[in-house]
Amino acid sequence: MNIKITADSTCDLSEALLRQWNISLIPMHILMGEESYLDGVTIHPVDVFAHAQNGGKMPKSAAPNLVEYTDFLAPFARDYDAVIHINVGSKFSSCFQNARLAAQEFGNVYVVDSENICTGQGYLVLQAAKWAADGLPPKNISMRLQGLAKRVELSFVLNQLDYMAKSGRCSGVLAFGANILGIKPSLAVIDGELKVVRKYRGSLPICVGKYITDQLANREDIDRSMVFISSTQAKPGCMEAIKAGLRQYGNFENVYETDIGTTIGGYSGPGTIGIVFARKQ
Repeated sequence: MNIKITADSTCDLSEALLRQWNISLIPMHILMGEESYLDGVTIHPVDVFAHAQNGGKMPKSAAPNLVEYTDFLAPFARDYDAVIHINVGSKFSSCFQNARLAAQEFGNVYVVDSENICTGQGYLVLQAAKWAADGLPPKNISMRLQGLAKRVELSFVLNQLDYMAKSGRCSGVLAFGANILGIKPSLAVIDGELKVVRKYRGSLPICVGKYITDQLANREDIDRSMVFISSTQAKPGCMEAIKAGLRQYGNFENVYETDIGTTIGGYSGPGTIGIVFARKQ
């Protein structure tokens, strides 16, 4: 079967991977000031950082509406035997609900809730493309993705809490205190929600080294087929710390480096870095 894989722009896969696997994205709306932009098309993280550093309010994201999803899916439903669309987690956005409603207009569109964000969602998107290339039927791929969503682990370390504070996701007092004390929080998606799981202290490269050890050391339950390193303007020494940890603990078959996009990067801020992998079935 000729199967098309599509996703929300929040999956943050690189342009190279999108081209290689013929994956198409529908962009989120990014609302900044009085203007509306398209994620990854007319706005990028660097634009958000510049806006915030100049005193602007943090942008908000909005899901594509029902009509936009219908228009996006229609040509693929017509030209392919089946379409599998992977959404950003339903607890983060209304994308899944809107896409599922749009899919009712077609008889060959499958919509999957990734239960994740960023390359946690991207992990499912890339795996779906690989399964489609292997010739698996769309219903089988969709069911496999639903199981895989429960096993994907996304986490990252923040360089600062300023952007979280500006977006209202934590207090300015907390952000100020964390910066003064040199605290670098580690966040992870757990049960479809983003939560603080650890707090490191020290320079960012040292914190990243501790983080990668905590994520991978003494783990026998990790699927070693692929891992993502995701970052926004990685600080000196941090990418090296991540890669050193992957060499020591990981032994992954495929390592993909991706940039965190506007939707998540606008909240996490520059210097954010983390990894995504899956547990064994």
